[in-house]
Amino acid sequence: MMSNASTIPHSPFPIPATGEGKHIVLAFSGGLDTSFCVPYLKERGWAVHTVFADTGGVDAEERAFIENRAKELGVASHVTVDGGPAIWSGFVKPFVWAGEGYQGQYPLLVSDRYLIVEAALKRAAELGTRAIAHGCTGMGNDQVRFDLAVKSLGDYEIVAPIREIQKEHTQTRAYEQAFLEERGFGVRAKQQAYTINENLLGLTMSGGEIDKWQAPGEGAVGWCKPRAEWPSKPLQVKIGFEHGEAVSLNGEKIAGHKLLAKLNALFAPYGVGRGLYTGDTTIGLKGRIIYEAPGLISLLTAHRALEEAVLSKQQNRFKPDVARKWVEVVYEGFFHDPIKTDLEAFLASSQSTVNGEVTLETHGGVVNAVAIESKHILNAKGATYAQSADWGVAEAEGFIKLFGMSSTLWAEVNRTGNGE
Repeated sequence: MMSNASTIPHSPFPIPATGEGKHIVLAFSGGLDTSFCVPYLKERGWAVHTVFADTGGVDAEERAFIENRAKELGVASHVTVDGGPAIWSGFVKPFVWAGEGYQGQYPLLVSDRYLIVEAALKRAAELGTRAIAHGCTGMGNDQVRFDLAVKSLGDYEIVAPIREIQKEHTQTRAYEQAFLEERGFGVRAKQQAYTINENLLGLTMSGGEIDKWQAPGEGAVGWCKPRAEWPSKPLQVKIGFEHGEAVSLNGEKIAGHKLLAKLNALFAPYGVGRGLYTGDTTIGLKGRIIYEAPGLISLLTAHRALEEAVLSKQQNRFKPDVARKWVEVVYEGFFHDPIKTDLEAFLASSQSTVNGEVTLETHGGVVNAVAIESKHILNAKGATYAQSADWGVAEAEGFIKLFGMSSTLWAEVNRTGNGE
């Protein structure tokens, strides 16, 4: 389970006295869906308390916008939660240990949902309510992650306004926009075309031509710069690891969530970590998104290079099976299932010798691990692959004979003219 996020002492709106309405906590991002949820819930008698879990994907200007948006919409109270440390320890560290994207590609960028749930439940406890709301749609995976996490952590009433309106409206985004505008609330231009999620892990974008299986339009831009804007000078950075966890950047010790934020800033101008992904969603639909994760992809590249050099052959062969299961469990919403804890016990054990420094380099688009330093590299003192060896010809031939015995026997027995 993620560690409890700490609430920043910032609550610009007073909490109403008990009994002035049914209190509900809404996980709030300031986007179209959660903005719609506020007046929708208010018109149904709820006193709405919003929580924004800041997991590092927004700057001070955007954070201020979210807080002002909550006030504009007339919420009963709003708090902002600092989620950077929790998202690092609860998700990034085991995810990097695993080293696998979902279906070999997608780096689970919306796994901050589990942190958001914990922040919302903490706020509900402060207010003495067991009613929780979210802006997840009825077609996506987030509803599964949110609902299962809430159900795993207690007995709560879950209200999902977007799912409710989908019973009557097929073009939900258009309906939400009209609903808000009729009540005097504007909608930002980028929210009209795309659903955009940003956090410390990266950015995802869907909607518009992306959902129509077309090439992304000019407006589908996020953190990563296009090729024409990549810097001409290559970038090199050095990441230090202790027991598989990144602990330093270019020789400087730094907290994990701050390190990831710096990697995002360093590699995004080079277009690293952007992909167009189609995958099998939890509910069975095909999902298509643009994702951008410059820091996380760079971190995975460095970790894998170090791990491949220090783990045994059998570890390197078996570990991806465990990793894929861990990724599937987290992707599908089973963040609090005991199997996740079991899998993480193996992953943690595998990291005891994953110590050292890795130098990453990019000229744009792709990042490579170009140098590895570790006292745990499995180097044979008297041999180098394809160059030199401290064994003789007879030993090599004997190894090949025994290693391939089963295959060569099959060929001999079943060769044309032999056997029946």
